[in-house]
Amino acid sequence: MSKLRTIIVDDEPLAVERLQILCASEPAIDLVGTASDGAAALRLAQSLTPDLILLDIGMPKMDGIGVARAVAMMERKPAIIFVTAYDNFAVEAFDLDVVDYMLKPVSAERLGRAIARAVAGIAEQDDGEGATSSLDADMDGADSGFATEFWVSHRSELIRVAASDIDRIEAERDYMRLHTGGRSYLLHQTISTLEQRLDPSKFQRIHRSHIIRRDLVTGLRHEGGGVWHAILQGDQSMRIGRKYLADVKKLAGK
Repeated sequence: MSKLRTIIVDDEPLAVERLQILCASEPAIDLVGTASDGAAALRLAQSLTPDLILLDIGMPKMDGIGVARAVAMMERKPAIIFVTAYDNFAVEAFDLDVVDYMLKPVSAERLGRAIARAVAGIAEQDDGEGATSSLDADMDGADSGFATEFWVSHRSELIRVAASDIDRIEAERDYMRLHTGGRSYLLHQTISTLEQRLDPSKFQRIHRSHIIRRDLVTGLRHEGGGVWHAILQGDQSMRIGRKYLADVKKLAGK
């Protein structure tokens, strides 16, 4: 595909300069403008119709969240990558369907990964134009109301974790540990809130501290004394809380 027409929006001149330098090394980027506040960013977006906006959040007059909401209403909506020093806007960013959320200072490698996501997303959107919208909604489960991905902190950045990649979830005080294959990530959320956001046809709460993906359950084992365990793929065993036992047994049609 052709280069992404890109604008940079940040109220810190040094931050703009750093992104300009990094973008100069990205073959997929055609930098067409910069802005130092939200109002100027909207004027640029309306006049230049960019494909991508590298957008700061903490700015005067109108912050990045406001800009993202406004450009989402444009007829030709640009992709957005947030570039910010703050990690507490990730949930709002997720709701705005942005491509990525990067924490400053941004490395060339990290920016490259974000731009690759933008390129892939725009290409997929272009390929899908002209398809029957009602069929698309049925095929991808649109408007189900359940979360399909989560923003999580990992080292010095925030990344997305697809709900379908989560094997099990374990409560750790005020955090949830999302286990995905051989890796795990911490999410600042209560287990009750997280349970409500997950599709119950795909996830099952089995204990006050555990949620598991239903398709990973290979069996249920009675240990005696009213104690039951769920057996997961890989022969992993997890205790089932008495409160949740009846619901878990429904997995076996009991």
